[in-house]
Amino acid sequence: MKKSFLFPIIFMIIVTAVFTFVLAFLNYSTAERIALNQEIELSRKMLYIFDITPPSENPEDILKVFEEKFSSMPYEDSLIYVYHGEDDEILGYAIPVSGPGLWGSVEAYIGISHDYSTVLGIDFIRHSETPGLGGRISEEDFKEQFRGLDLTKATDGNYIIYRPAPGGNVDAIAGATLTSKSVSNFINEDLDRFLKGRGSN
Repeated sequence: MKKSFLFPIIFMIIVTAVFTFVLAFLNYSTAERIALNQEIELSRKMLYIFDITPPSENPEDILKVFEEKFSSMPYEDSLIYVYHGEDDEILGYAIPVSGPGLWGSVEAYIGISHDYSTVLGIDFIRHSETPGLGGRISEEDFKEQFRGLDLTKATDGNYIIYRPAPGGNVDAIAGATLTSKSVSNFINEDLDRFLKGRGSN
């Protein structure tokens, strides 16, 4: 009786140990590749934000252009990416912005000009919004609206205003009111904090 009671316990311990070892091995063996893929994806998004077209979609070309054009510096708990032109001239900054969406946190970078006057572009790093609804924040039709927005005309930190409200400069996503509102709120808050911290307002 005692033997039959111990057997399933020992069996479960052995199976758990084996699966733990396998998972740990897979995590270790793929960690470098996962990190590289994340680096490539972030580089691709930075190029998109500043409307830079790499020679090809080859990962090596994307990483090469990114390394030539960008540097980074610490900002709060994240990084700001600095966009450089010829002779290392600063052309813009990619600022991290984030906040709650409908189903989870939304993280993005918004590019602004070197003089802090204009939005150059935006892209979303991660989110868990509903595909076809809030998930459309990742679609070009939504993101392209942000290019060229004048930051100097904002009042009370309202840089992003959805039409048809007075001063509206972008269109919200139809059927995704909560996600749209959240995106404008955290962009306005984070961007305002950055700009005021830089002494530009």
